Amino acid sequence: VQLQASGGGLVQAGDSLRLSCAASGRTFSFAVMGWFRQAPGKEREFVAHISRSGDITSYGDSVKGRFTVYNAKDTVYLEMNSLKPEDTAVYYCAARTGGISVSAVKMGSSYNYWGQGTEVTVSS
Repeated sequence: VQLQASGGGLVQAGDSLRLSCAASGRTFSFAVMGWFRQAPGKEREFVAHISRSGDITSYGDSVKGRFTVYNAKDTVYLEMNSLKPEDTAVYYCAARTGGISVSAVKMGSSYNYWGQGTEVTVSS
């Protein structure tokens, strides 16, 4: 199983950016996929998750109303609007096989597979 994240870059505050996470391998075994981020000197933070069917999503409080997660076949997207300097971080996609509780989707330890990360920098 491989997860390949892409789409990061340098943007200005207020801009939009779309991240992609392409999954390959035993993708049929994925129950959920998630996005996390880690800013320099900070702990990893939950950003969003989506169920395999795409009908269940959740978001971290800091991105609600600005970010949207959706999937198409074996790719998960993170549409980021109204970007702020505090959104600057390395963004990671992750996948989990098997069932998961609603509360556990926000925990990085719940995920079996991780992508390499893509860097997002938002200038003020």
